[in-house]
Amino acid sequence: MIAAIMPSTAVKPALETPLNAIDCDVHPNVPNLRALIPYMEPYWRDSIVDRGIDAIDSASYPPNSPLTARADWRDADKRVATRVEDVQKHVFDGLGADIAILNSLYGVQLVLNEDMARAFTRALNDWVRAEWLDRDPRLRASIILPMHNVEHAVDELERCAGDHRFVQAMMLVGGETPLGRRHYWPIYERLEKLGLPLGVHAGSSYRNPVTSLGWPSYYMEDYTAQAQGFQSQLTSLITEGVFAHCPGLKVVLMESGVTWLPGFMWRLQKFWRGLRFETPWVDRPPMDIVRDNVRLTMQPLDAPDDPEIVARLIDHFNSDDMLLFASDYPHWQFDGAAAMPAGISAALARKIKVDNPLATYPRLRETTA
Repeated sequence: MIAAIMPSTAVKPALETPLNAIDCDVHPNVPNLRALIPYMEPYWRDSIVDRGIDAIDSASYPPNSPLTARADWRDADKRVATRVEDVQKHVFDGLGADIAILNSLYGVQLVLNEDMARAFTRALNDWVRAEWLDRDPRLRASIILPMHNVEHAVDELERCAGDHRFVQAMMLVGGETPLGRRHYWPIYERLEKLGLPLGVHAGSSYRNPVTSLGWPSYYMEDYTAQAQGFQSQLTSLITEGVFAHCPGLKVVLMESGVTWLPGFMWRLQKFWRGLRFETPWVDRPPMDIVRDNVRLTMQPLDAPDDPEIVARLIDHFNSDDMLLFASDYPHWQFDGAAAMPAGISAALARKIKVDNPLATYPRLRETTA
């Protein structure tokens, strides 16, 4: 039997005043594997200690890389985003967000043992619930899925879904196989039924190279090449028929960059017109599908610091509904407190910061005044 995660108290509306911003991508940092041990079953607690792996640090970003965190967001010990107080200070007070969605990037996907990956993922979700969600009513979170085993992923989704502070499920863009493949469809069917979006975040389980040419040598190559993974996964989801099978599913691309999408979709749509007999279930232009079913977080906005260019790039989307406000805290994607780039009108900024997140995440509407 699957044990469901339930909130320790009934979820009450977080605010009684109009929302200023909903931050859709905030990263709590797990200090090390020891922090998760209290949330594991006895077998795994003993196993980790006996194997001497309890001090493993599988953070997804190099801890001392400048991109990993801004210097002014690190504490005296050079740590960042390890406590609820950090998010309260820098995201709620510093950036003016009212609600923040936590997306943990702790590397439970790196575990190759399916049973261990399931145990680590379960502990991670319970850690986020107990150490973060229970400590501030403004916090929401993603359910991290153990993607090495589809049945385990569905079980974890079912286990956590009873707590409506979990507002989406999340996986990494770099996995074992393209996300459109039909063995993943039970996950998408359950997400659609629950009304939960699927978040696809930059990162990798390192089963395949991040580039299409092989393994890179430098972190700069890896980070830059993440956009290739998003392009490939989006193409897979469309052409394999995921959105035809689950038309109500929303997919949120997180930390993918933004400017690549219009040009890439023009290319995909061009070839779809000539090869559509191959995929008859793609019965409308791919960009129309993307506008209905796909959303992108705004950080990092890979555009020049020119308001006119930013405005022109946004126009290329031909939609006001696709972009979601995100700080990507604590990663260093911008300086100061201006997470929203210049060149976006006040009306569009309101949609990106509040209306689009509320439309994308139904559970935010349920739990927010």
